[in-house]
Amino acid sequence: MKSKLCVLLLAICSTVGCSMKTRLYPVQGPLSAQTPVPVLLGKIAGKVNPETVSVVLTDGEVCQGRWIFVNNKRPAKGPNSVTAPSAEMSGVWESIYGPNYYTSHVVGSKYYAQALAPGNRGTTLHLELNGFEKGVAQDNKGNIYKLVLEPRRGSPISPL
Repeated sequence: MKSKLCVLLLAICSTVGCSMKTRLYPVQGPLSAQTPVPVLLGKIAGKVNPETVSVVLTDGEVCQGRWIFVNNKRPAKGPNSVTAPSAEMSGVWESIYGPNYYTSHVVGSKYYAQALAPGNRGTTLHLELNGFEKGVAQDNKGNIYKLVLEPRRGSPISPL
């Protein structure tokens, strides 16, 4: 049922263009120790599938990148082609969603996407989505985030 709803959402988005707001909640690292814990705001955009991601950090730095689908890779083309981030994120998935989550739910998933989003002040975010429902991120400053998609009004996708 969920997959049919996702397909319907993707079809609607392909006709009108689509973007979704996202929030990154620090769960480990220096930001998670702050009081109150800051929440990073971002946007995922794309007509049919997520294509780009943009996240604003607490100091105003902007990290931007492009998504690639890991299990549906197409050959890279052109000088600005995207390659998969090299960071191993299985431990990040399991620290947020529990032991063996990565192996059981992420590996082999049809909609498993990765993005590498460098910032304009030196921060680099590695982000991953699974099934347009759950996501994680990690930066080069020791922070791990739970990525939560905010559905548009009337969207069948619900937040985590």
